[in-house]
Order: sequence, then structure tokens, then C-alpha cells
Amino acid sequence: MSYRHPVLVDNGGQIPLERIPVLHYDLFADSLLAEYGRGSRVAAYFAVPPGDGADGALEIFAIMARERNGNFAVLRTAIGDRFQSLTPNCLQLHLFEREIAEQFGVVPEGHPWLKPVRFCPAWRPGQAAREREAGLYPPPGAMDYYRVEGDGIHEVAVGPVHAGIIEPGHFRFQCHGEKVLHLEISLGYQHRGLEKMLVGGPHPATARQMETIAGDTTIGHMTAYSLVIEGLVGGEIRPRAQTIRALGLELERLANHVGDIGALSGDIGFLPTASFCGRLRGDYLNMTAALCGSRFGRGLVRPGGTGFDLSPQLVEQLHATLGTIETDTLGACRLFFDTPSVLSRLEGVGRLSRSTAEDLGLVGVAARACGVPRDSRFFFPVGICRKNFDEMITDEKGDVFARARMRHREIEVSIDLVRRLLTSLPKGEAETPLPPLRPNSLCLAMIEGWRGEVVHVAITGINGRFRRYKVVDPSFHNWVGLAVAMRGTQISDFPLCNKSFNLSYCGYDL
Repeated sequence: MSYRHPVLVDNGGQIPLERIPVLHYDLFADSLLAEYGRGSRVAAYFAVPPGDGADGALEIFAIMARERNGNFAVLRTAIGDRFQSLTPNCLQLHLFEREIAEQFGVVPEGHPWLKPVRFCPAWRPGQAAREREAGLYPPPGAMDYYRVEGDGIHEVAVGPVHAGIIEPGHFRFQCHGEKVLHLEISLGYQHRGLEKMLVGGPHPATARQMETIAGDTTIGHMTAYSLVIEGLVGGEIRPRAQTIRALGLELERLANHVGDIGALSGDIGFLPTASFCGRLRGDYLNMTAALCGSRFGRGLVRPGGTGFDLSPQLVEQLHATLGTIETDTLGACRLFFDTPSVLSRLEGVGRLSRSTAEDLGLVGVAARACGVPRDSRFFFPVGICRKNFDEMITDEKGDVFARARMRHREIEVSIDLVRRLLTSLPKGEAETPLPPLRPNSLCLAMIEGWRGEVVHVAITGINGRFRRYKVVDPSFHNWVGLAVAMRGTQISDFPLCNKSFNLSYCGYDL
């Protein structure tokens, strides 16, 4: 196996494209697999069409997270209409290669299960029309599903329309009696074509689009986008803005973790904690609204700093509010985790091993619940995380109980961090003017959102505008984890297992 040392970049770092060599595909593949064999993992993997109207080959960029080194390896190659799939040797690439095939009409030969990702037409001019004429652009959900054959095997289809206010997604179970042998998940029902819309940006609407990638991760995605923009101009924001951003991220984490524990309580019929957490989630959302006027944090984070500042009166108000709801939050959690009937319903359900989580490239709560030490605040710190985050929480069991307990323990850490941030808010301005973006450059940012890592990568053209903008929401990594966790589990456990992952449909569909 040949090997080429990759170009290295830090979190939030920028690098000129001319410094990233275009490797022959065989050398690219060997170098990527060598990085993977050394413990690196795939953070992003995407194709870039020729820029600025030029003719040329489709290029692939690989962003490999090197947690032991605290930086990222960047590899680049060019491909034709067909290229050799690397998924058989690196399972973490399976969804990325399917996405590239769908977006650009190319074929990764040897891919084990090349099915649609979002049921979207190809980006190449004229390719979409040719696909429709040939019947190659099916409506969402129209595909061949994996089938288990044999006596007593039956199939259960759920969705895409679900009860209540919930986004669409189709789940197809292959079962023997009540036991799930295989679950296949099909999404793409609300694909918005966001990445394609971002080309040529930043546009006046870009910030608003970033905030709606996944509404429950508004601050996480907007912080990643802002870091990319700041990296492309070569500046770092002021300490006060860094602190306000971190405050928003932790309030977002608290609202969602508390809401998830309440939802798990509702799924098993444990109404005391379900009722408490439903109200408490609203309290944390209202704290965010006090910061910027939006319960989901829209408008709070902007490139160069923040859109809102904190007055001394608001800091005092948030301190008092936190002190009031902290007691209720920890009490509701203790009630949940100290009840034997609750624990008996959660333990052993939807279990994933550490090796499976690592092979699939799971991130965030789902990975840490399997004992995988994966947290960008610890390995790739930016802003105040360089000084304020030195503890990573993991579990070992990898079941619904472990994923719930991870949230409980992170709630305690986040409450303490919010209090420290409010107490130590630096003086000064919360916004810094930014110059134009650097042309012909790549910049990447990774932020630990409440679900897991949020990755944004921008590539600019000769005019300093986005030639390609890649977004990887944590749900993109983790949906397959839910499918695997359901194997061997009772089908009646699906709502509980699904909620313990609580993945985003729109963050996947973009």
C-alpha cells in the first residue's frame, strides 16, 4: 500500500486549495485507508464540481478527524463517472458514497448497497432531466428494500406519515414474531436542496438558512457556520462573544436533553418526570428567548460575534431563573433514575457494542453511551472550550438506559457551565467587523451540538464566494446506528429506542 501524508488543518482553520494536492485515486484511497487504520475517522466526505465555469473532473475531498492529534487530515482526488468504492474497507463511508452518487450521477463500483439517500435529482446540468426520462429519479421511499425470507417472517411498515406533530420518515421492519431481524430506514421526504442553494454564497439569506438546517440545533449549526466564515477571513472573535455563544449552546443542550428524558418518560408511561420535563424544557427555551427573543436561538450567533449582548440586569435574571429550575430539573431526573420499574424498562433495550459504534462512525451521545470517547469539545476545542471543558462523560452499556443516563450526566455538567459562564462574562464588545472571504481556500469547523458533532466545510472560488459548502449533521452518522440497535429487539421497543437516539429528519435531509 502506498501512502501520501495528508495536509493538516486545525478546527476552524483555513488552507489555500493550492496546498492540497490532487492525488491519483489509488493513492488517495490508500492514504485514506491508512489514516483510518491509524485511528482517524471520517468527519466529512464530499464531491466538488469544477469551479467558476471551468471544464474538468469531479473532485472528492475527505476530512479525517485525528482525535489523538487534535487536528484534521485533508485528502483530495479526482474521479470519472465510475470509481472504486471504499465502503467495503471503511464502513463509515457508506452513506457519503451513496450521497455523492446521488448528487452527481457517478457510480462507486463495489458499494454493497447503493440505494438513494434523499431521492434528489443530480446536480449536474441536464443530468436531472435525463434521470427523470429514464425513470432513475424515484419519489421518496420508492426503492428496493432488504428482505428476510423464511417461514414466519413478516414485514411491518411504519410511516412516512406519523401520529402527532413529527417529521416524515419511513421505517420497514423484517420480523419473526415480535423480534426485529432487520430495520431499514428511508428518509428524504423533506429534502430542501440546501447545500446546492449555498453555492455562490454567502447570500443575504444564508444565515437564516443555516439556522433552519435543524431547528433544534439552530445555535450549533450557526456557530459552526460562523467559525467557517471567521476562518476564511483569518480572525477570531472577542472573548465576550465566545462566552455568549457557549452560553447559547449549553442552553440548547439543556432544553433538548431535558426534553428527551421527558419524552422517554412518556414512552414508558412514567408521568411524573414526563410532566416535569415538559415544563422544564420550556423554561430553558425561555432562557434562550431572554437572550435573543427566539426560543430556538435564531439571531443570537452571527459571523464576527453575536447579534445580541447581555445587560447586567439580564445576567442577574438568568442567574435567578437557573437557580429556580435547577432544583426541579435534578429532582425530576432523580425520580426517573431511582425508580426500579423505569430502570427495568430501559436496561438492555437497543444495545450497541463499542466496536459497532466505532465501525459505523457514530457521534455524540449515541457514541459516548457505547464507551466511545468522542466529543469535539475535548479533542477539537474552540473558543472558551479550550479552558472550560476538561471532562468527557461516557458510559459502557450502549443501551437505552445508557443513552438516557448520558443526558442526565450532561445536564448536570451544562447547568454548572451555564452558571460559570454567567459569572465570568468578559467585558468588551460582542461583535467584530469582518473583511471579505479569502478566495480559493478551504475552511472547516466542528462544533459539539447537543446530539453530537456538527461539521461545516466551505470551499471558495476565485471570487471568494462558496464554490461548495458541505454540512454534516450528527444525525447523518447516527440513523444507521438506530437501525442496527433494533436488531434482535422487540418491535414494541422501537418508540423507546427511537427516542433514545432522537435523531433529526431535516438535519439528514438538508
